[in-house]
Amino acid sequence: MTVQNAGRPASNLGPVRQAGNSDYTDLARMVKSAGLMRRRYGYYWTKLVCVPVVVAAAVVLFIVIGDTWWQMFTGVLFAVLFTQIAFLGHDAAHRQIFRSGRWNDWVSLILGDLFVGMSYGWWQHKHTRHHANPNMIGSDPDIDLPVIAFTPEQAARDRPPFARWVISHQGVFFYPVLLLEGVSLHASSVYRVFHRERLARRSFEIGFLMIRILGYLTLVFLVLSPDKGAVFLAVQLGVFGFYMGVSFAPNHKGMPLVPHDMRLDFLRRQVMMSRDIRGNWFVDVAMGGLNYQIEHHLFPSMARPYLKHAAPIIAAYCRGHDVPYVQTGLWASYGIVLRYINRVGLGEHDPFACPLLEMRQSI
Repeated sequence: MTVQNAGRPASNLGPVRQAGNSDYTDLARMVKSAGLMRRRYGYYWTKLVCVPVVVAAAVVLFIVIGDTWWQMFTGVLFAVLFTQIAFLGHDAAHRQIFRSGRWNDWVSLILGDLFVGMSYGWWQHKHTRHHANPNMIGSDPDIDLPVIAFTPEQAARDRPPFARWVISHQGVFFYPVLLLEGVSLHASSVYRVFHRERLARRSFEIGFLMIRILGYLTLVFLVLSPDKGAVFLAVQLGVFGFYMGVSFAPNHKGMPLVPHDMRLDFLRRQVMMSRDIRGNWFVDVAMGGLNYQIEHHLFPSMARPYLKHAAPIIAAYCRGHDVPYVQTGLWASYGIVLRYINRVGLGEHDPFACPLLEMRQSI
């Protein structure tokens, strides 16, 4: 498998050439002929049936334990459970489960809104733009956040003194800030469903979100006293946001950034801006398959169990076509993200540049 040392300057990633979509077409033919685009109904139906059963069991456990500080551990359990359900909703949103788009949409909506408390419509709109242009400045919403600067231009924006100080120390704050991501995800979802922008199945989203959020709060404060309930929610939301953040952050952060006016063929646009995470079955489960980010971006509708089988095929193909294929360990990836964020916050110019841009400028 071709493995580049993640964290190296993008200009050193090796020879790069632009090509048409024929390279991707050939790769897609290889992957399909290997049987890696088939549905995995047994795998996904097992998970879908387990979701309400496991959630019900967790609720019963919560009620049985009662009003005690030991419930903080239950908060961690709920956080992990909700994140795993969100991963399953992510699979459905990418049409990995069923052939029917309608079935996938409804599964995503029920899992996201009713079980997790996140708007499927809001997430789909945001995530679709990310997949279309990963790490493209001005197009990828995942590198345009209000509290973290991912480009020198973002770091140099005019801000109040305290905000400038935070940005200059964002390498220290990045992972702690993820503890607030859970609150942000729920707040953004509620805002989106009540906003005037177009949203399919708005009434269902509002209904499911209100049932989930109000029902969950009612359960918590019926079982726990106000002080324990508040701490329980802080723990659950904090761990949920952190878990979601550390699952998505390693996939693109610290990889080359693409200027808005650059046009790349699909294969290079997806592979060169993404990073795979090495690991074992535990990493695969813990990250919901997101550790195979290159494979997922190239074949979004590929069922999760096939991603690890597609990885060596895609890596070998990229090696044969001089396309940098980046893979690293989980902890190393967190270090790469941290160093990148820190360098941007300290004002370093072009901490990672796109190799295609540098090649174009050298011509």
